[in-house]
This record gives sequence, structure tokens and C-alpha cells, in this order.
Amino acid sequence: MIEGIVIMSEKEKDALEESLTGYKQKINFLSKASLTWDKELIFVGRTQEGYEIEFDAHVQWGCKPTDALLLSLAGFMGIDVVMFLQKMKMELEKFKVDITGERNTTPPQYFKTVEIALHLTGKNLNPKKVARAVSLSHEKYCSVYNSLRKDMDVKVSYNITDTALTEVHDVMN
Repeated sequence: MIEGIVIMSEKEKDALEESLTGYKQKINFLSKASLTWDKELIFVGRTQEGYEIEFDAHVQWGCKPTDALLLSLAGFMGIDVVMFLQKMKMELEKFKVDITGERNTTPPQYFKTVEIALHLTGKNLNPKKVARAVSLSHEKYCSVYNSLRKDMDVKVSYNITDTALTEVHDVMN
């Protein structure tokens, strides 16, 4: 859960919401994919657009499906946050997501907790706007997060390196 206080004026909130109008309008509401067994415990997944990902239970030829799930969560949040910050006219230079998931020790071995650390570098990055972008992704737009178990504890933190001021802001949400 993202915690913390985000103080934005109503005008700023309305402007951001308006700039996000149509954000999800181009999404296919029916997703299709296929998974084909290759050999041993290796499978090849193919999206409807033709992209492939290899899954391997032994992690010799591909990734584990659980790792792909974590990367999907990080990828969706990353896309959201970067896009929102661009719409807010933030001068983002670098962006990285570190993600850690703790799984239940007995079957089903679902993720109990997930920690996401966002590392942002840029000029004049506004911590309030970063917090708003993270909040919007987490609470409203991230389809991957909202498709997971509701009892999963997700913690998001972010680190802002402002290259204009050479200051570092660590914020734990």
C-alpha cells in the first residue's frame, strides 16, 4: 500500500486528470496469447502481437513465470510513472525499478509482499508530482497490480536524484 500525503492543488489534480483522458482508450480489452511446450519444462509464450518469452522451471533457457509476473508489475508501473511525469513536464533523465517479491512458503506459493523501489534522476523533479504519479499508477491505472490478490502487501518507495540541485530525496511510501 502506498502511504503518505500528496499535496496537490485541485487545479493541478484536474489538469493531470484531463491530460490522462484517453490514456487507456487504445487498449485491447480482450487479450490473447498462446503457450507452447518446447521440451522438458520449457515453454514459449507468444503474445497476440507476436512477441515471445521463454519460461523455464529450471531457469536455464528462460525465466520463471513468477519472475515474469514481477517484471510485468514493474513494467506497468514504470510505463505509467514515466508517462505521467512526462505529462507533468518533469525533466526525467533516468528511471529504474527494483522489485522484490516474497512468496508464501507452502502451496499455493503466491506473492505475500512486494517491494518496489523507483529510482528517478532528472532536473527539478517535484517530489509531490512523483508521489502523485506513483499513486495514480498504483491506485487507478496499473492493470497488473489490480489483477493480483487483494491481500498482497505492496510497498513502493522512490529515490529522486535532482541533477539541477544535486540533491537526493529518499521517500518511503
